[in-house]
Amino acid sequence: MARKRVPDVDPAELEAFRAGIRRRYSDDQILEELRASARRIGRSPTMKEFAADPETTAHPQTVIEHFGSWNAAKRAAGLVPRRFATREDLLRQLRDLGQELGRTPTAKDLEEHRTTMPSKSLYWHTFGSLTTALREAGFDVPTEEERLERAVEQGVGVARALGRLPKFADWKAARTDDESLMTEWQIYRMFESRRGAWTMFQFLISKRLREEGVEVTPEGRLEG
Repeated sequence: MARKRVPDVDPAELEAFRAGIRRRYSDDQILEELRASARRIGRSPTMKEFAADPETTAHPQTVIEHFGSWNAAKRAAGLVPRRFATREDLLRQLRDLGQELGRTPTAKDLEEHRTTMPSKSLYWHTFGSLTTALREAGFDVPTEEERLERAVEQGVGVARALGRLPKFADWKAARTDDESLMTEWQIYRMFESRRGAWTMFQFLISKRLREEGVEVTPEGRLEG
């Protein structure tokens, strides 16, 4: 069956019609609709999701008429496209989030800001890991060796304050007074959550203390 031919259209008349469509909404109104839709569905919306959202009034094509493309509109709204985001898009979002938080973002932060941030999986897929992405974004992310050294140094400090090697519960209590301490679970995961992980951590603390001239009894008490 022959395809129907698109009728000839006066370009000036078509542009006048499009201009009228654009004037029904301001750019700010459209951007707020995009943000509101993202909040409702819990992520940056696709065109299909935006059109299916019963609370939106603008059509996706209207959004494109205003901003040139769907992804350009989402960027203007502070929403990173879920597909086709460039590496620089992803890095810029990390920097912006870090500036908002005042610290290096974590995977948990990405989840909590999922309406305006790309997913953790997208960072892992693009950069190989979130740590690599953070380093490329300019954040000072310690290596595993540096993190372990930091944990041991903190462990020595807690042990000196307690007069004994810290237990798991001791560490949790210590963090209520000093939030700069790594969490007990961060330390636990350094040893791949293996059985005896905390004992291994205590061993490294006791070894460091002995290097510093402090005796540690078999029961874990500090002497000298």
